[in-house]
Amino acid sequence: MSGALTTAAIVALSALVAWRPLVPRRSAPFTLQHALGWWVNEVPFLGACWLAAGTLGALSHPEPGVWWWVVLAVTVAAVLLLARLAVRARSARPALAAALQDVYGPRARPRRTRLPWWRTLVPFVARRPDVRRVRNRRYGPARLGNRLDVYVSRRTGQSGGPAPVLVYFHAAFSSKMLGSQPLIHRLAAHGWVCVSAGRRQLGVDHRAQLADVRAALDWVRENVAAYGGDPGRMIAVGGSAGANLAVTATMTDGGVAGLVGLYGYYGDFGDPGAASPHRAIHRDAPPTLLIHGALDTLVPAREARAFADRLRRTSAQPVVHAELPGAHHSFDVFPSIRSRAVDDAIVRFADLTVTGDPAPRPPGPAS
Repeated sequence: MSGALTTAAIVALSALVAWRPLVPRRSAPFTLQHALGWWVNEVPFLGACWLAAGTLGALSHPEPGVWWWVVLAVTVAAVLLLARLAVRARSARPALAAALQDVYGPRARPRRTRLPWWRTLVPFVARRPDVRRVRNRRYGPARLGNRLDVYVSRRTGQSGGPAPVLVYFHAAFSSKMLGSQPLIHRLAAHGWVCVSAGRRQLGVDHRAQLADVRAALDWVRENVAAYGGDPGRMIAVGGSAGANLAVTATMTDGGVAGLVGLYGYYGDFGDPGAASPHRAIHRDAPPTLLIHGALDTLVPAREARAFADRLRRTSAQPVVHAELPGAHHSFDVFPSIRSRAVDDAIVRFADLTVTGDPAPRPPGPAS
């Protein structure tokens, strides 16, 4: 009974923190509420599986005594919280559609695709049999840090010509194997050339990481044609600190047709003289889509909102800012209801800025 109570209590606490987290006053690389609540906020089904595995055995054999009732009460509370988290995740899609339509007009509404049911059973797996991953292409001198992966369709001639390109930069303390993998595989399967770039992190400062991002973008421009990609139709995507670096590099160096920041940190890294997103803002910045969680537990939503407002006042190009109700940090890691809506919005933004398709495509099968 003690094991069942422990499981029920952990899941209930995680779900409660996910539902009403304590949002920090300023950005931080780690918070306890992020560690407790992020995973269950994105994939409450996993919490339900863990809850069932840990409590059904004890609850299926009622025993006289108060502890059985305590386990039952905590389990019921956890189930209700998990259900509310799952329902709340659906609010991401209308928020994203409204943000795109506010800037681009009614025709910018994203095409809705559904998450295959089996994805909820294996949220840690994003691979697709129709996508080939070319691993560990070296773009700089660092033995491990300066490597990237290229994802292409296994179906030759998929794009009918040079394909648009997506380059992804991951968050701090992460790797090129994490972050937006569902989006990367989805676009690669549909003919894009997608690149996930690693960078040095341990023992190097922000300037060195920014140099790595610039070197990775240069490598893509020089080499992506060999994989069927068009360097003139490139979109850069970054998550958290990766968004900071992607925004800074592309706004100062140019060379991209579109820019996406996911739960981005747009401040500086303690070096007031170093390049940063705020200092990089200028009139000729590329079209930009910024997506942030209203309940982000690492980077307060107001910081992303302030950056979006400043960019919108300066840039001559469209700036879309979407704040997702109930979303935390790192909402693009797992295939989920929320991440599927985010991916649909990014695909629509790419249609508007990179692929030259100004109108929504007709409904089709989910992928």
